[in-house]
Parts: sequence; C-alpha cells; structure tokens
Amino acid sequence: MDNLPSQTAEPTYSQPPVAEEPVADPASVAPVPEEPAASQSNWKGALREIAETVILTLVIFLLIRTVVQNFRVEGMSMEPNFHDGQFLLINKLAYKLGDLERGDVIVFRYPRDPSRDFIKRVIGLPGETVEIINGQVYVNGELLSDNYHTNEAGYNSGAVTLGPDELFVLGDNRPNSSDSHSWGPLPRDLIIGRVVLSYWPPDEWGIIKHGPPDTG
Repeated sequence: MDNLPSQTAEPTYSQPPVAEEPVADPASVAPVPEEPAASQSNWKGALREIAETVILTLVIFLLIRTVVQNFRVEGMSMEPNFHDGQFLLINKLAYKLGDLERGDVIVFRYPRDPSRDFIKRVIGLPGETVEIINGQVYVNGELLSDNYHTNEAGYNSGAVTLGPDELFVLGDNRPNSSDSHSWGPLPRDLIIGRVVLSYWPPDEWGIIKHGPPDTG
C-alpha cells in the first residue's frame, strides 16, 4: 500500500487583542469653565445704581428749577438795598401760591425786551392809580410812605390807573432806574418770581424782607 504523504496541518494564527479606548473617570474630567454669574450680577447691580442715582439727581434738579432760580444783579438801579454783582435766589412759585404785596422785590422779563431780566420793587397793585410828583409817589391820591431806604428823585410821572393784571414797579435808586415811570405798567405774566434770599457776597447773606409801605 502506497504510503500517502502526510498532510501538514495549516498553521493557525491568533489575533492580537484589540486595545480598547480607556474610559475616563467622570470624576477626573475637568469641568468647562463658565462665566461667573456673580460677577455679572455685581456689574449689573452697579450700573443700575448709577443709573438710578443719575435719574434721581436730574429729577431733583428739575424740581428745584421749577421752584427756585438764581439771579445776578447788574447795575445800580436797586441801590442802596441791592448792589451790582450781588447774587439772589428767586421763589418762582410765590405768586402761584400767594398774592402780590406792595413792597415785594421781584424779577421779571423786561416788557420791551423779554430776553432781559429786571429787578424792581412793586409800588402799585392792580386797579390802583399811581402818580409821581416831584419824586413823591402817590397811590390812589395818598402819599406813599416807604419803610425801606431809597435814593429819592425829583421827576414827575402822570397818573396811571393799572389794569387787573398790571403792576407799577420802581427801582430803589429812583434817579437811575428804568422802570414803570419811564416805560409804563408791568404785565403780571412777565413776572419770574419773588426775591427771597441773598447768598453772595457772604456779607450780604440773608432773607429779603418784604414789608409793604404805607399810604396816607
């Protein structure tokens, strides 16, 4: 019997083990940095406080401006009681809450040029008749007795009967004042307000007294 060649077994190959991806431990993974919420909140709070402060300041400023206004005296028309360069505060609501009185010192827009502001003293009230004879002021035929200092003048001004919304105003420095004796009655709607306080220079600081002078 012929000897058959022995069959050689085919070699077997073993696959090397496949390395697996290492699984990271969740506890060891570094968190992604986030924008700090606390910092944003602080910035927003600071900006809000600044905005609120600015708005409140503007509101207070506007409220004050509706009530009070400063005024600088220019010229000598109110000597010897008010002087050139003196700074005053004006109450703009004085005649919305109260009545005009003779002797009040007021600031108003000049009737012939409303861009200019004047300061004078109220002498005649609506409905009264004012006349000046040799510098003496008569209201409704009665001599006006001033209880404040004035520089007297010697001029004459014919009798003027004031309308329901008109005033007669004069400067305390009568010989050197552009006022009702030269340009006529003052319409009430041109009044800015009543002078209430002098604040500069320091030696002139004080409340402005408004004592009505007497007639008769």
